[in-house]
Amino acid sequence: MTQHEPQLPAAPAGRRRSRPATDLALIAVFAALIAVSAILPAITIAGPVPFTLQTFAILLTGAVLGARRGFLAALLYLAVGAIGIPVFAGGSSGLAPFAGPTAGYLVSFPLAAAATGFIAQRLSLRSAASSAALLFLAALAGVVVNHGLGILGLAWRGGMSLPEAALVDVVFLPGDIVKALLAAIVATAVHRAFPGLLGDRDRRETVAEAAPLDAGAGRADPAAAPDRA
Repeated sequence: MTQHEPQLPAAPAGRRRSRPATDLALIAVFAALIAVSAILPAITIAGPVPFTLQTFAILLTGAVLGARRGFLAALLYLAVGAIGIPVFAGGSSGLAPFAGPTAGYLVSFPLAAAATGFIAQRLSLRSAASSAALLFLAALAGVVVNHGLGILGLAWRGGMSLPEAALVDVVFLPGDIVKALLAAIVATAVHRAFPGLLGDRDRRETVAEAAPLDAGAGRADPAAAPDRA
């Protein structure tokens, strides 16, 4: 007996080819956004850590692009700064910032974006209010990663004990929570305007919606005579 499996129509070739190009463009745009947020005038509040909009840009990148592309956008930003382009806070560049007291914060950027994006891709973004609340929780995960590695960097490269580093870091925590909220609000607006940006989540939802159709199509018709080989 032979069975004929129903097949879903393949995606158009143009769409398959355009997806990597779109991903690269989004990664580049958000890497530039992170760079712009870093070179805006910083405010020194406590210790060697400047207060900038970088955290907002990192959290927004993860919440909009998802884990993989958010990670790559932040990594691209670090690579651009490491090769000498002055895109780090205060207009610095090169490898020296990776050996300074703020090294932990720099290293945390790709991981914070990835953590935010990983959670965002697993959320059900329905109404604007619920989407903003859920994305805020996702952004808070990025804040935890950013501050956790930042404290370790301060202790390691700043000659501080962990409690001392935590005291320096905690000054920035309320501001970063506000940035997480703002990132969630902006990301919600972006997703409502462009609902396909969290690509991995959209693909999972498409597969989930198609599964019942596949199951129904795969059931044999009782009235039909079986094929005989």
